[in-house]
Amino acid sequence: MAEVNRNGLLSGQVAVVTGASRGIGEFIARRYAMEGAKVVVSARSVAPEDHYLPGSINETVQAIVDAGGEAIAVKADLSIEEDRHNLITATEAAYGPVDILVNNAAVTWFMPVKEFSEKRFRIMMDVQVWAPFELTQLCLPSMIERGRGWVLNISSHAAIHPQATAPGGHGGTVYGMCKAALERFTTGLAQELHGTGVGVNVISPGLVATPGVVHHKLINESNKDRVTPVEHMAEACLRLCHGDANAITGRIDYADQVIAEFDLEPADII
Repeated sequence: MAEVNRNGLLSGQVAVVTGASRGIGEFIARRYAMEGAKVVVSARSVAPEDHYLPGSINETVQAIVDAGGEAIAVKADLSIEEDRHNLITATEAAYGPVDILVNNAAVTWFMPVKEFSEKRFRIMMDVQVWAPFELTQLCLPSMIERGRGWVLNISSHAAIHPQATAPGGHGGTVYGMCKAALERFTTGLAQELHGTGVGVNVISPGLVATPGVVHHKLINESNKDRVTPVEHMAEACLRLCHGDANAITGRIDYADQVIAEFDLEPADII
């Protein structure tokens, strides 16, 4: 039976997880709480009625608290500068400096380049590229000063360069651009910080049946056998945020690879 271990792998550490109202972010937040982290759960959806998809940060926090964990909800629209800064200041006020930052939040439109508006392009870049960059900037001084910390960026197979002659596409060019930028940011920052005790990694989930993936009809007959359980992603994300940060850093990983490499047994989630 899933339970919270206050003396677990992340005991006493402060973790911020963006986009944690549902899906992958929600399960990362729950898994970290199971290992004793104080989790700041952030997204735009505060209450169930705030979004057409199921899930909210209040519900994620309630699940953690009901299981004996510690968490708070901080609403943040990461396309807004004030919200980005408030997320970190509210975290520090409640729990102290950030030990683990998980940049998971995303807003995505799938459409061909010829139809893509500047407004939508800029929102996607703000949320998926600039927000992870700026949130990391806000957390780094304390991490470097204390000689410990983790930044984990959530990417996608969309970052991999497609073959021009391959079938598909489905309007994912801008999404792929965002994730490719996030991966290059990760490896560059890991190089900058190597030896400081701060680890920086990026991980892709594979195909997970999150509410957003189901809504966009990204699972079909041709790929349904490749769906990765969300518990596997949560376990892999846990592994990349503990241990020797000078050794586990600069990685571009996929959930199934991490599970296999470290011989992990994904836990049931609270």
